[in-house]
Amino acid sequence: MSGALNGVAVGGVASGDDGLPWIDSHIGGQRVRGGGAVWVKQDPARGTPIGRVAAADAADIGTAIAAARDGQARWAALSGAERGRVLQRAAALLRARNDALAALEVADTGKPIQEAAVVDVASGADCIEYYAGLAAQLNGQQLPHPNALIYTRREPLGLCVGIGAWNYPLQIACWKSAPALAAGNAMLFKPSELTPSTAVELAEVYLEAGLPPGVFQVLQGQGPTGEALALHPEVAKVSLTGSVPTGKKVMAAAAGTLKRVTMELGGKSALIVCEDAELEEAVSAAMLANFYTQGEICTNGTRVFVQRALLPRFLARLAERTALLRVGDPADPATEVGAMISAAHGEKVLGLIRRGVEEGATLLCGGGRVDVPGLAGCFVAPTVFTDCRDEMTLVREEIFGPVMSVLAFDDEAEVIRRANATRFGLAAGVFTRDIARGHRMAAALAAGVCWINNYNITPVEMPFGGARESGIGHENGQVALDHYTQLKSVYLELGRVACSYR
Repeated sequence: MSGALNGVAVGGVASGDDGLPWIDSHIGGQRVRGGGAVWVKQDPARGTPIGRVAAADAADIGTAIAAARDGQARWAALSGAERGRVLQRAAALLRARNDALAALEVADTGKPIQEAAVVDVASGADCIEYYAGLAAQLNGQQLPHPNALIYTRREPLGLCVGIGAWNYPLQIACWKSAPALAAGNAMLFKPSELTPSTAVELAEVYLEAGLPPGVFQVLQGQGPTGEALALHPEVAKVSLTGSVPTGKKVMAAAAGTLKRVTMELGGKSALIVCEDAELEEAVSAAMLANFYTQGEICTNGTRVFVQRALLPRFLARLAERTALLRVGDPADPATEVGAMISAAHGEKVLGLIRRGVEEGATLLCGGGRVDVPGLAGCFVAPTVFTDCRDEMTLVREEIFGPVMSVLAFDDEAEVIRRANATRFGLAAGVFTRDIARGHRMAAALAAGVCWINNYNITPVEMPFGGARESGIGHENGQVALDHYTQLKSVYLELGRVACSYR
């Protein structure tokens, strides 16, 4: 890593006129200052600038495409075992640099260090390690036929684009790049403009591990950069994590050349707590499903349906435990709830909280901004609404902040119908001691991921993806390799050509 500010590593050693370090792109194996628009990256918690970023322009993208083309040819020529060894080294390097990368992630996102230190970098390393083990197992099939040898090959797509989100920037970069690289592809990765730092460090890790230059590149930028990558004729596939509107734009751009797309988009997921649930476990899950990473998680179970007989006890315990949450400086290991990603996003969240009050929901706790001494960022108190109705804005729309809506229900059929009454379909959860009931409800819920007696647990072995407007395709699991390979069928004639022509 190069450059430093307040003890946090920042990519790029040269500074702008104001002394800010540059957070560069990473093209062709080296850090590159983009030729496009320049913006200043702010620390979400402190409201202070930590770096200057320049977007990759058309010339930078052209250079990156050429480097990816050359690097991918070298990378795909290696055996799966050879590729796996490089990825194993990358996973080890990430783990060795966990503390520095976690601190950089905190400065970029405003999330608590107690989360980043144990989840963000470690989960990315786990993902790379998992696909390192699968790289040598990519294979086709031999299909029986009396007159021919028929077999299939799984081949890399070529050049793939990954577009990341700002809530888990390093993890998402790993989730997208690891299966792509294991399959022999190159990836051009565009991080969110709000969290540009750690993807560049990941590029350095891959390079040090032995990845050929050009196989994983980082192109800084905003919407136009992502659009240019999605439109580029040499790109075979685009993988996006982001909002539903952004997903629709990227899909439209990719349609011009019929690129493959996978998308993990927004959600308004339901967490259902049945009357026989273990109370303390259910409350724990509801809190994690709404307040972890300040509520800025796409799968969050923000609609918490509680069966009416259990509701009073559930709300009492939820209020007690929520009041104990510590909102504060993300760099403090004692902090449990950090800062919103930006002032603008914080104001959006606070506006939706006000809308909830106006529409008649009852505030159980929270509901406003928290002043953290010495910090100028936007901190929102963990907020719980009761007396919610399905038609309320806070129940229908994704808020992406620490805001929970609690709704009462009476029976299983009712709650399934209400939980499914949304255009989203990313995740869902059920708490019950009746295992048959848990399986039955998981089968009935219209969601890509369902948890029974837990929530937001995403081991890399488990495919992760949404239904409806929450996405297309999957991250993680063996199925992700299908999204980064194409199937070729080969027919070898063992007899003679049956030709009736003279």
